Amino acid sequence: MGMIGGGKDAFIGAVHRMSANLDGLIELSAGSFSSNPEKSLESGRALFLPSNRIYATYQEMLEKESQLPDSERIDFVSIVTPNYMHFDPAMMALNYGFHVVLDKPITLNSDQAWQLHEKVNQSGLLFCLTHTYSGYPMVKQARYMVANGELGKIRKIYVEYPQGWLSGVVENTGNKQADWRMDPSRSGKAGCMGDIGTHAAHLAEYISGLKISHICAQLNKVGEGRILDDDGAILLQFDQGASGILIASQVAAGEENALTIRVYGEKGGLEWKQMEPNSLIIKWLDKPLEILRTGGAGLSEVAKLHTRTPAGHPEGYLEAFANLYRNFALAIMNRMGTEKANPLLDYPGTEEGLRGMNFIDKVVESSDSQTKWISMQSKYSV
Repeated sequence: MGMIGGGKDAFIGAVHRMSANLDGLIELSAGSFSSNPEKSLESGRALFLPSNRIYATYQEMLEKESQLPDSERIDFVSIVTPNYMHFDPAMMALNYGFHVVLDKPITLNSDQAWQLHEKVNQSGLLFCLTHTYSGYPMVKQARYMVANGELGKIRKIYVEYPQGWLSGVVENTGNKQADWRMDPSRSGKAGCMGDIGTHAAHLAEYISGLKISHICAQLNKVGEGRILDDDGAILLQFDQGASGILIASQVAAGEENALTIRVYGEKGGLEWKQMEPNSLIIKWLDKPLEILRTGGAGLSEVAKLHTRTPAGHPEGYLEAFANLYRNFALAIMNRMGTEKANPLLDYPGTEEGLRGMNFIDKVVESSDSQTKWISMQSKYSV
């Protein structure tokens, strides 16, 4: 793996590195960790990389790594930069023949996302978008149960993602994470909905197997002087008749990362909470409530394949990230002829990225409009 971004003091880069390393399949071999060459060098040395594999720019890394023999050069690139720095390095990596892992949302806008989607399809290279929450074992179990018809036809989906870290206008106090997320030139046209609303929307579609077809959105700017939304609520209509509600807020004072989803079908419902990820609650219409536990009895093969530790041990955020990296690594190894393909070992790709960008576009359009319902159809629809 070569990494672009994620230098000293960067939060998400360290998360990606720890998760990629968890199963021993991926080695960090090169990197351009900052737009500041000195900081990139300092970061690479702290990660024990040889100086000749620490690069001043991502352009230099991709060019020089592509010239190395196959046995030495990196196999894929992990891009962990802010949104506005996703497209150019991802496209360049694909042009040089490298597979790509990219943090979400996929790009700054839908046009860039479409170009990446087309490039991946044309090149035949592999692409992973790190929608982390789809990597949790009990999310896999929930998806399996819905797909297997155990809840019956899905009728209702509630998904919410409240955070409280932007309750104060911390972007004006030197908080780098808040600063770029509240800047449309670096974050895109949505703030909260682009940052965490896309996670909630992806989780609703991933577990239910349905696609959002229409939305009715209200976005709010609670923090004084903010240009981008920090709070919002959306009515959802799904294909095949289900309806739902999505709530995302970064001004819910006191909340941490309380992502929660409830899915209801004809026969029963399920509930999963990111802050209690080992439990999946099943509520039946005609029998007692069940609580399924990570590593416990009665789980599907797909949940077992994404579990590393015995029952009672947490399978959390890093492990969910690691499942995406492991599945991606195994897909690359399958291309190399050293690993058999397994359809249960999935990961999000450019289609999910496109749907996320379209979600952002339509949420902003709906919130700005007096029209009650906005169709999700667009020239970028997949």
